[in-house]
Amino acid sequence: MNDSLKQLHLKKHKRLATGLLLFMALVYITMILLMQHSPQTWMGYVKAFSEAGMVGALADWFAVTALFRYPMGLKIPHTNLINNNKDALGKSLGDFVSDNFLTAATIRPYIDKLSLSEYLNDWLSSPKNQEIIYTECNKLIKRIFNNLDDKAIARFLAQKGFELTNEIRLEKLAGTALLYLLEHQEHNRLLNIILPQAQLYVENNRELIYNRVVEKQPILGLIGGKSVTNQLISGITTFLQEIENNEDHEIRTELTQKLYHIVEDLNQKNNWKEQFDQIKEEFITKERVFEYAKDIWLQLKNEMLEKLNDQNATFNQYLRQNILKMILHFKEDKVLHQNIDRYARQYVYKMVLRNSKEVGVIITNTIQKWDGDEMSQKLELEVGKDLQYIRINGTLVGGLVGLLIYTLTQLFM
Repeated sequence: MNDSLKQLHLKKHKRLATGLLLFMALVYITMILLMQHSPQTWMGYVKAFSEAGMVGALADWFAVTALFRYPMGLKIPHTNLINNNKDALGKSLGDFVSDNFLTAATIRPYIDKLSLSEYLNDWLSSPKNQEIIYTECNKLIKRIFNNLDDKAIARFLAQKGFELTNEIRLEKLAGTALLYLLEHQEHNRLLNIILPQAQLYVENNRELIYNRVVEKQPILGLIGGKSVTNQLISGITTFLQEIENNEDHEIRTELTQKLYHIVEDLNQKNNWKEQFDQIKEEFITKERVFEYAKDIWLQLKNEMLEKLNDQNATFNQYLRQNILKMILHFKEDKVLHQNIDRYARQYVYKMVLRNSKEVGVIITNTIQKWDGDEMSQKLELEVGKDLQYIRINGTLVGGLVGLLIYTLTQLFM
C-alpha cells in the first residue's frame, strides 16, 4: 500500500472517530434540553451514556494525539512523545531487536532450514541461467585475451624458446631423428619415392643430357654421340630400376651403412656440435626468435578470438558441453550439497551472531538521524488508522461505563 492510500485511510478513520465524539455531544445536548422541558426516566440513562462517551472519546483523543504531536499545539508535559524521545526510542528498538530477534535460539531454526544447494540446483536447472553462465564465461575469456600484453607474452615465449634451443643439442636431436628413420625403414621409403622421379627426369631430359655430354666430350658428337648418350641413359634408367625393385640392393645397403655411420658421428664427434652451434648462432638469434614468437602468438590469439565469436565453433561447443557436465556433476554430488549447506549455515549463523549488536546500532543510528516530526508522521501513517479504533472504543466503552455507574447509582440510591 502506498503512502497516499495510507493517508486516505487515516483521514477516513479520524473522521469516523471525531464524528462519533460529535454524535455523543449532540445526544448529550439533546438530552439536557429534553430533560428541562419534559423529563423522562430513560433520558437520564441516555444522558449518562453520552456524557461518559464524550469523556472517553476526549481522553483517548488526547492520548493518541500526545504520541505524535502536542494536543492543540499546547506544550503539555509528556506529550509529543515520539518526537521528544526519538533517540531513546531508537536505542530501545535497536536493543530490543538485537536481544530478542537475533539470538542463537531464535535464528537457529531458520538457519537449519537454509539450503543453498537446493537454490543453486534450481537456478542451474534453468536453460536461461545456463546460457548466462556460458555467455559470461565466453566474455571473460575474450576479456582475458584482449587485455593480455602481446609484447610481454611474445618476449616470454621467445626467451623460453631461446633457452630451449640453447639447451637442446641439435646434433644429438638430428642423430636421434636419423636413427628413428633408419629403424623404421623410412630412408628406403624415401628412395622408393625419389627413384621413379629420377628415372622420369632422365627420360624427359635426354636432349639436355646429350648436350651436356657433347659439351664435355665434343668428339662424341662426331662419332655418334646420341647413340652413346641413349645407351648411357638406358644404363642409368636400368640401374635406377634395379635399385627400386631390389630392397636388398647393394646401393641401399651401402646407403644404410653410411647413414648409420653419420648417426654415430653425430653422437660422438665434436665437429658436428661446432657446426650445429654455428648454425644456431647464425639463424637462431633472439631477435628472430622474438619475431617468430610474436607472429605465432598473434595468430593463435586472433584464431582464438574468432572461434569465441563463432557460436558454432568447436571451442564454444566444448565450453557449453563442459558447463553442462559441471552442472550435472553438481546435481548428482550429494556430498557436495551437504558440504555447501553446512558451510553456508555455519557462515550465516556466525555472521548473524557476530553482528547482532551491529544491527541494533544501525537501527539506533538510523532512527536518531531521522527528523522528529518526519518520524512522527511516518509512524502515524503506519499505525494511526488502528489507533483511531482506540478513540472509537474509548467512546463506546466510556459510554457503557458511565451508563453502568448511573444505573448502579439509581438502584442503590
